[in-house]
Amino acid sequence: MKIIGNLLWWLFGGIESAMCYFSGSLAMAITIVGIPFALQTFKLGLLCLWPFGSKVTQGSSPSGCLSLLLNIIWMIFGGIWAWLTHIFFGVLLFITIIGIPFAKQHFKMAGLALAPFGKNVNIGI
Repeated sequence: MKIIGNLLWWLFGGIESAMCYFSGSLAMAITIVGIPFALQTFKLGLLCLWPFGSKVTQGSSPSGCLSLLLNIIWMIFGGIWAWLTHIFFGVLLFITIIGIPFAKQHFKMAGLALAPFGKNVNIGI
């Protein structure tokens, strides 16, 4: 079922979303200051490619203050907009019965888009 869900996800916008995250990641990686943010955007792009069967877990990194500071910077400079986009599409998809599994994936991505630092994405292909 995961394979069918991921294939349908790709057909209806998943590849485009992932490519947008990857291109944003590449643009941020050009600058030295943007490299930590580029890694998080790449993480979001991977989740956009394989949302079904993937899990977002809390990381075991000891850098709690640094993660908090970077998450605040992330929220100010784009995290809120990515979160709002995923929430908007999740609510739209949740209205239909067929779209409920896809809405759940958007809500999972919204959680990661709001505060990606300190979280891991486990891709379950």
